[in-house]
Amino acid sequence: MTGTPRKALAEGLATFLFVLAIIAAVNSDSVLTPLAIGFTLAVLVFSTGHISGAHLNPAVSVGVFLRGGLSVVDLIAYLVAQFVGGALAALASLAVWPKGGEAKVIEIGPAFFVETLFTLILVWVVLNTATAKGTEGNSFYGLAIGGTVFVGAATVGSISGGGFNPAVALGLSVGGYFDWASLWLYIVAPVLGAVIAAVLFRLLNTDDAKKIGA
Repeated sequence: MTGTPRKALAEGLATFLFVLAIIAAVNSDSVLTPLAIGFTLAVLVFSTGHISGAHLNPAVSVGVFLRGGLSVVDLIAYLVAQFVGGALAALASLAVWPKGGEAKVIEIGPAFFVETLFTLILVWVVLNTATAKGTEGNSFYGLAIGGTVFVGAATVGSISGGGFNPAVALGLSVGGYFDWASLWLYIVAPVLGAVIAAVLFRLLNTDDAKKIGA
């Protein structure tokens, strides 16, 4: 398998594993849940990066697209694969854990703000550690990305549920952990954060422009 199908399959599989691990961590009721989520993302990024870039997040894919690192075809394939992977993970989790008994209750204003802010930070980190020519070939990008999600989950997870990822939010909605009525927030806020991050990246890295589709 080569090309877009190979990359999309890698994205779907890794997103599936990520969402499944999140549900497992949440059900563990451990104080280490944010750390487990961050480390899971780190190892999946390291293991999938050479195939697809390891976005595992529609917001990241939007940011990379706006940065010039994805074609339209790849963007669409990534988004479909990520959402399908997240939803299937939630369905698979029902074989082990019961459906979430009570969906996360959020305040729209604070939740929208932190989801936008931390997705902005996440996409900013991805663009600068995993796509920038100045950090090309580094060995730390996975830890930087996973560490960002750990910080977000540990600091503002109680406010928004710590989604920062529309595919994760879809999976957690399917699993009963997020309220379906709030799903729009977990899509709009992260995409807004991704757009801001991509604009800032292009503004501060004018010598590192890429043509979309490269």
